[in-house]
Amino acid sequence: VQLQESGPGLVNSSQTLSLTCTVSGDSITISSWYWNWLRQPPGKGLQWMGAIAYTGGAYYDPDLKSRTTISRDTSKNQFTLHLSSVTPEGTAVYYCARSFGLRRSSERSDYNWGQGTQVTVSS
Repeated sequence: VQLQESGPGLVNSSQTLSLTCTVSGDSITISSWYWNWLRQPPGKGLQWMGAIAYTGGAYYDPDLKSRTTISRDTSKNQFTLHLSSVTPEGTAVYYCARSFGLRRSSERSDYNWGQGTQVTVSS
């Protein structure tokens, strides 16, 4: 499987950040794979943000839940992250990743990874 993130590299504070992950080599509807978003701020560890299941159900980190939506387009084999009301603390490398089952984990070995995309939130 290959995953590729796309989206703007620069977002203004208070705006909504939207990133899309395009998946090839596997369908996002196949049981029991989950399609995740994680991020790594500079100098900090990985943070799991949320996931969308092969069923279409979505799961979120409780601390981000009020600002996060993950959706999918099965016709394009893509899933998308929307993070609203971003602040400069949202500056990070954002990754999409596949896991078998819902992991809610920040362990690299739990996932197949995209290459990541840098997003900077300007103040």
